[in-house]
Formats: sequence, structure tokens, C-alpha cells
Amino acid sequence: MLQTSITNASQFKSGSVQAALAGQLAARHYHKEQLGDQITELAAHIHAATFRLLELIHEFDACEGWAGEGVLSCAHWLNWKCGMALGVARERIRVAHALKELPKISQTFRKGKLSYSKVRAITRVATRKNENYLLMIAHFGTASHVERLVRNYRSVKRNEALQKAQQQHLHRELSWFEDDDGLWVIRGRLPPETGALVQQVLEQAMEEQYQELQDVPAGISETEIDEVRARPEPIAWRRADALVRLAEGYRARSNAQSTSEKYLVHIHTDMETLKQDGVGVEAEVESGGKICAETTQRIACDAAVVQWLDKHDGQPLSTGRKSRTIPPAIRRALQRRDGGCRFPGCTASHFVDAHHIHHWADGGETNMENLLLLCTRHHHLVHEGGFGLQKLAEGRIQFSSPEGKIVPASPAGNSRGNADELFKLNQNRGIRITPKSSQSHWMGEKMDDQLAVEGLLFRE
Repeated sequence: MLQTSITNASQFKSGSVQAALAGQLAARHYHKEQLGDQITELAAHIHAATFRLLELIHEFDACEGWAGEGVLSCAHWLNWKCGMALGVARERIRVAHALKELPKISQTFRKGKLSYSKVRAITRVATRKNENYLLMIAHFGTASHVERLVRNYRSVKRNEALQKAQQQHLHRELSWFEDDDGLWVIRGRLPPETGALVQQVLEQAMEEQYQELQDVPAGISETEIDEVRARPEPIAWRRADALVRLAEGYRARSNAQSTSEKYLVHIHTDMETLKQDGVGVEAEVESGGKICAETTQRIACDAAVVQWLDKHDGQPLSTGRKSRTIPPAIRRALQRRDGGCRFPGCTASHFVDAHHIHHWADGGETNMENLLLLCTRHHHLVHEGGFGLQKLAEGRIQFSSPEGKIVPASPAGNSRGNADELFKLNQNRGIRITPKSSQSHWMGEKMDDQLAVEGLLFRE
């Protein structure tokens, strides 16, 4: 009897342990499900918020809200203010603009039912004709499926374009013959890119000829000039003359002795134009035309300079040796120190100019303390664009806008994120999101790549 009681007690205890373990496992499983639901629901809220972010980016870029502080582009503003890498920022802008032409994809994305990864891939090939098909693939497939479909589709289209380009290249031709009237007939077929090049060059030559006709030659009356201008030659004549002009120019150029000096732009100025408070207004470009004093100062910041002394009648008295305003050793040190443009938010590291904070024409020294690197755009803004630049007592560089507003050296700290506020924001926008809002309906089946691409090609 005692043995039986012990056995029953043991069995009861064993059953209690098993029940307790089962309860713990069930609780853990429920907890895991809760975690999964929270993750998928939060992800869907983030998808909806990302759509809103892209909406704002599109509007901000369209109105050029980024341009007020001397920033190069919307992508550079996002890089500076939001901490996005330039490549990521450019991709966000591309997607933002693409969504404006894709209402069905936009509406689905707005509700959090599409991830940004899927939308980014879809917008590379989406049109209003194939929106529904791409949404179906995104609904029943994963982001990997969508990426693979887009990649395969673009590969097919690239191959088609390549074959077409190869055929165009093989069919290029140029022929000429003399007709019965003794005139030369020239006929050709060119691929699109070379045809466009020939067209642009011919139009440039035609424009040069037109400008020459606007000048009044000596010995010709105004009446005769007016008659020529009133009776412009047919466009076909002008094209023929332009072609001859190009041939003559090529022959003259090939026979000429080429020197590096021939390709330099020479600007003649004086110290009164280069000085900040000088009385000079403009400088002369040797090939013709004039530039303002501010532009002259900018160019002289980092250029080759020749000291030229004239007599009162303009005859040259003495000519000095050509020298660089920024010696090569200092330029190398500047590149090492600055790395690129010093303007806040600018990422340019190539094709930068050395800028004198206090111009050398006003007594500023050409040394590291008085120099910094600026890209062409921001160098222009500092000289001609009204932007201010000063070196503060502690050595920090400070830029200001034409209105006097200080351009911050770095963006203000990002505001703190709040998931609860994100939920409320989407709810206030009428978006109902559940843990299953953006989940894929993929059941594990293999996607037929060929069939998927053919379906997309069919909808072109």
C-alpha cells in the first residue's frame, strides 16, 4: 500500500514537471510570436514612414529647398543634414521622383504593404503599363525575387540594345559622287551618338557663320546689310557651308604648329581690378570680351601670373616671368590638409581651387594659414555669389550666406526617434497596419525566371 502511494506520488510529480515544462515552452513560443509580430508590424510602419519621407524629398527637391545655403544638390543636402551616404541619397531621390509617375505602387507603399527594398528595385523598370504585374510579383515574392526579376529583365533589354547598337555600327556608311550637274552629293548613315555629334558641330559652325553676318563689314552700306539679313539663306545652304567650314578648319589645324600656349585663356587685368576696394571694374579676355572684377579675383586666386608693365601709351615696357600664385609644394600641402572643398556639406575632392582668404592683391600672404581649398562652384559663390568667408580667432573657418546667415559647419543633431509617435502618425494618416501588412505571400515555390521576364516583356 505504501509502495503504491509512493509510485502515485512520483507519477504525479513527474506529470506536474512535464506540465510545467510544457507551459514554459508554450510561453516561450508565444513570446517569440509576439516578438515576430512586433518586428513585422514595426517594419510595416517604417515602410509607410519611408514613403512619406520620399514624398517630402520629392517636394523639397522640386522647389530646390536645398539651394539656399550654397549646397550643390539635394543629394548633398541629405548627405550633410541627414547623414545619408551620397549614393544612398541619390537613390532615394531617384525613387522619390519615380513614384510620382506610379500611382498604384505609391498607394501600396503608402500603406506599408511594400518594403523600400522592393520599391527601389521595381522603380528601375516600372511603368504604368506593368505596375500591376510588378505588384503581383512583389506580393507573392520576396525582395530577392523582385531584385532577380528586375536584374534579368534589364539584362534582356541591355542585350537587345547592344545588338541594336552593333547592327547600327555595322551599317554606318558615308558615300559621295558627282551628279549630272557637276555637284558633289554626300550621303551617310551614322549611329545615334555619332550622328548627334555631327549635328551639334554643324549647328555650332552655322551659328558662328550667323554671328559673323551680324557684323557690318567696312565698305558695305547699311541698306545692303539689311537686305542680307532680311533674306536669310535656306537652312540647307547654311548646312553645306558649315560642312565646308569644318573641313577647312581641320586642314588649317592639322597644318598649324600646335603649342600648349595656344589652348590657354589669357586675361589682362591690373591691381586696381584685383584689389577688394580697387577702382577697376572689368578685366579683358585676350580672345575678346570682358569679365567683372570679382571673377578676375577668383581666377587670380589660383592661376599662372605674368607681371606686365606698360607705358602710358599702352606699349609694353617690361615683361616678367610666368609664375604660379600657388606654388606646387603649398598646393600639395593644402590637398593633404583639406582633402577637398572646405565648404560645409561639400564632398568635392577633385578639380578644386586654392582660395586666398585675404587676397594676395590686397597684401594677403600665400601660405597655409591664408589658403583653403574650394570647389569651382563654392569658389564662385564666395567671389561672385555674395557668400562670406572669414577665419575666426581660433582658426575656424566660417561661411555666411548673402543674407548674412551663418552656414553651420555641421548639421544640428538629429531629433530623437520615437516608435510610438510613428504609430500615431500613420494612424492619423488613415493607414491601418498589422503584423501581416507587408509580409510576402511566398510559399517556398521556385520562381520561373524565364516566365517572369516574359510576363514583364509582354506588358511593354
